[in-house]
Amino acid sequence: MTISGEDIQKALEYAFKGGDIRVQDDSHLHQGHAGAREGRHFSVRVVSTLFLGLSRVQQHRLVYDCLASHIPQGIHALAIETMTPTKPPITP
Repeated sequence: MTISGEDIQKALEYAFKGGDIRVQDDSHLHQGHAGAREGRHFSVRVVSTLFLGLSRVQQHRLVYDCLASHIPQGIHALAIETMTPTKPPITP
């Protein structure tokens, strides 16, 4: 099975409910690269309140943990950008 951007999007949306998730397939930028034969290249951007108070390494670990079962399905490279919202969420 080959992983798709939609698969990654769904996994991240499930793990980071209410977050702003963006997934981009960058595989076309790596054609001819030796690693391109081993899988696809993706960039992800996740904005979530779950990252509040966490270091960048801890934030990225949460993303990797969320995608752990998908990596063997064809992810060769994963560029991660994580952020917390600039405004706290409005609570009713």
